Amino acid sequence: MSVPARAPIDTAVYENAVRALAEQPLDWSFKGLPAQWWGHTPAHLVARAPNLFDAGATGPVCVLRDEALTHNLETMAAWCRDRGVELAPHGKTHMSGQLAARQLAAGACAITVATVAQAAVYRAFGVRHLILANELVDAAGLRWLSAELERDPDLRFTCWVDSVRGVELMTAALAGAHRRVDVCVELGMPGGRTGCRSDADVDDVARAAVASPRLRLVGVAGYEAGVSQELTDDAVAGVAAHLAHLRATVIRVAPLVETDTVVVSAGGSTYFDVVCDALTDWPEHLMVRTVLRSGCYLTHDHGLYARTSPLTRAGGCALWPALEVHAQVVSRPEPDLAIVGMGRRDVSFDQGMPVPLDLVTGLVTKLNDQHAFLRLEPGDGTDVGTWLRFGISHPCTTFDKWRMIPVLNDDDRVVDMIRTFF
Repeated sequence: MSVPARAPIDTAVYENAVRALAEQPLDWSFKGLPAQWWGHTPAHLVARAPNLFDAGATGPVCVLRDEALTHNLETMAAWCRDRGVELAPHGKTHMSGQLAARQLAAGACAITVATVAQAAVYRAFGVRHLILANELVDAAGLRWLSAELERDPDLRFTCWVDSVRGVELMTAALAGAHRRVDVCVELGMPGGRTGCRSDADVDDVARAAVASPRLRLVGVAGYEAGVSQELTDDAVAGVAAHLAHLRATVIRVAPLVETDTVVVSAGGSTYFDVVCDALTDWPEHLMVRTVLRSGCYLTHDHGLYARTSPLTRAGGCALWPALEVHAQVVSRPEPDLAIVGMGRRDVSFDQGMPVPLDLVTGLVTKLNDQHAFLRLEPGDGTDVGTWLRFGISHPCTTFDKWRMIPVLNDDDRVVDMIRTFF
């Protein structure tokens, strides 16, 4: 039996926390923004709604598209509701309290993080429902967590365990804590990342967690993209096998779970449709909450996720790319080559090169720290000084290069300013 998704979280505390950002003046430390904006607050600029490029943006500059953000929030929320699953989007994608607040307001049940440092950022913005998708064995981090749980009785926190040794370290570091820490035993996959590799290991870790006076076993977790993000037959078969194993593990471990409802969590941004097919429609005697952790749906992209997301692969258009980097051509040293003032310090390249959006032909073939090599047809009229828009591939490693990102409407007017905290 699947458990209906929880009611939306009261987001007033998050909205109050992020509102203060709008009153912090801009300065020289925010690259790409017009110099005439220094000394002004985001609130002042948003009230004026200037055109970013008329105001004198200095390239390169990263922007978000407001209409696409709103569309993607609504689309993913509806998709999850229709399938009876919950969404705890991965906050490492953008590391922005403002964007997390929008996700929570759209119905997200929690924010996922990967480290204590990321959890601390979202706690600073008042986020009370967190999933740390790792085993937490750092004694100092566990002491911080214990203090947060003690300070805020409304804080709900869950992390993974995948070793008896990890359970022992957590139990020792949490000695004296008044609240137990919720944990899911993590199932891994051969050749993958973290997680138990055998049923025997899963059972040993689950029993150790139940025996710990400082932990509470609440479910099972996995990560189906731990080996591949491709759509080949072999890759999809490997994902399906892992998810079938995860489902069987939930059913087997359920009698040990210390809560009325069993949590099962999986789901990156490539195979969340397969996750929903595998991890819903549970036996009647089981009450199960299925929690996805997809993060890149919010901005989507023009590369990796345009190709692999369940909502856009095979020509679908249910998600829209929201993240762009704008830069100028600074040199035309050869007939078929333009050098653009945008490089590895400005845009992602780990999962594909930037995609030129204003050109019929054109291909970025290489990035230096501050330059992109753009191959063009000989005789192309793109001249030195021309501004070009580029889509990105893999949002996570573009966001981390920008501390302030303007949000633009269709007229390139500023409707919000997003701070990131990497």
